[in-house]
Amino acid sequence: MFLKEEYITRREKLKKLMTHGLIIFFGNEESSINFKDNHYPFRQDSTFLYFFGLNEPGLIATIDLDTNDEIIFGDNLSIDDIVFTGPVESIEEQAHNVGVSQISPSLGINGYVAEAIAKGKQIHFISPYRPDHVLKLASILNVSTTEVRDKESVELIKAIVKLRSIKSSEEIKEIEKAVNTTVNMQYKAMEMATEGLTEANLYGAVQDVALANGNSTSFPTIMTINGQILHNHYRGNTLKKGDMVLCDCGAETYSCYAGDLTRTFPVDTKFTHKQKEIYDIVYDSYITAVNLLKPGQLFKNIHLASCKKITEGLMALGIMKGDVDKAVELGAHTVFFQCGLGHMLGLDVHDMENLGEQYVGYTDTLKQSTAFGFKSLRLGKVLEEGMVLTVEPGIYFIPELIALRKSENMYMEFIDYEVLEHYKDFGGIRIEDDFLITKDGYRKLGNRLPTTSNEIEEFRKHKVRF
Repeated sequence: MFLKEEYITRREKLKKLMTHGLIIFFGNEESSINFKDNHYPFRQDSTFLYFFGLNEPGLIATIDLDTNDEIIFGDNLSIDDIVFTGPVESIEEQAHNVGVSQISPSLGINGYVAEAIAKGKQIHFISPYRPDHVLKLASILNVSTTEVRDKESVELIKAIVKLRSIKSSEEIKEIEKAVNTTVNMQYKAMEMATEGLTEANLYGAVQDVALANGNSTSFPTIMTINGQILHNHYRGNTLKKGDMVLCDCGAETYSCYAGDLTRTFPVDTKFTHKQKEIYDIVYDSYITAVNLLKPGQLFKNIHLASCKKITEGLMALGIMKGDVDKAVELGAHTVFFQCGLGHMLGLDVHDMENLGEQYVGYTDTLKQSTAFGFKSLRLGKVLEEGMVLTVEPGIYFIPELIALRKSENMYMEFIDYEVLEHYKDFGGIRIEDDFLITKDGYRKLGNRLPTTSNEIEEFRKHKVRF
C-alpha cells in the first residue's frame, strides 16, 4: 500500500476528468474451489486497488461526483471469522489509511444507489469481468443480467485509462521490484535446465522464486520446449539434447504490480546453428523496436518495424522472398510472427485489459485491426512519458498454420514453402523485456539478464550471473 496521499490524489484527479453522477467500484470476492471455505488465492480488482488500495475481499466503494462523498461499503469480521484469520484492522481503520472517512455496511449499497437513481444521477461503472459482479450490478441497478454490460460507462473507462497509463515514481519502483524478481525467476530456469528434467521441474522452481518474493506470479508461467505454441501451459515434456526452453514468466509484488519477461535458451550449452540463426533474427527485431521507443512514437509503427526486421532476416535464410515492405503490408510475415509486439504493464500483466483494448491500447481515431497477426497487438497508440510496456518479438514455426497457408496458396510470392519444410519442427523463440518511457527515450527495467545468443550460451556454459 502507498501513502494515504497517493490514493487521495488519484481520486481527486479522477473527479476532475469526470462530469456528474455516482461511480461504483467493485472489489473482488473470495472464490471457492471445491467447497465454500476452500478458496482460490484472493486477488483484488486492480482498479479498486488503484483508487482505494484495500486488499480485502467483499468491499465496494463509491464516489459521488456531485457531492464529493466517498464511501466504502463492507463488513467487519465477526469473532467466528477472527478465530481463523487472527486480528484484522477494522474497515474504519483501513479506510482511514487511504483517506476515506465514510463507511457503510455492505447491505447499504442497494439503497444508496437506488436513492441516487431516484435523484436522476448517472451511474458509472466499468464492465464487470466476474459473474458475481454482474449479478450484484443487476441487483443494485434493478436490471437484468443481460442489460448490465450495455450500461458500462465509457467516460469512466477513458478517465481510468488516462490515469493508470502514466505511472508515478512509486508505481515504477513497485514494477521494478516485480521485474527484478522475474529476472531471478529467469535465472533459476536457465541454471536448472538439464537433459532429463521435465518442464514441470523448471516450472515449480520458478514458481517458488515468485512465491518467496511476493504474492505469486502475475500470470501462469509458460515453460515449454514447444515454443511455437504461444500460450502453452502443458508441462509434461522431458527436456532432451537439441531442445530449446521458452520461459515466459512474471512475478507479482505484495502491492500487486507485475513483471513479465521471456527468454529462450538451449538445453545444451550452445544453440544449434539453425537455432542461433533464428534467435539472432528475433534479437535484431527486438533491438530495432527498443531503439525506437520514445514519447511521440506510434507503437503500431514500432511493431511494423519489428515485423520488417523479422522478414528481412527470414529472407536472408531463403525462407521468405520478395519485397520486404509489400510482404509485411500483405501480412506474409504473420505466418511466423502471429502476435503483437507488446502491451502495457502495471497492476495487471496486460495492464487494464479488462477495460477493453480499444480504450487501453488505441484511440477514437486509431482503431485496432481485426486482421490475423494484428488483432493481438494490444498496444498501438502514441507512447507517452511514464508508460511502462513490454517489447516481445518472436518467430514461431507452427506446423498447422504453415500447412493451412500452403493449402490456401497464400503468400506464394513471399514464402518458399520448400525451404520452410526444413523448419516445420523448429519450435519458437521469443525475447521479452519491460521498459519505462522516459522524457527522451526509454529505460529498461530490472537487473541485467542474458539477452544475446552469445550471452545466453556464455551463461549456460558457466552459469555465473551477470
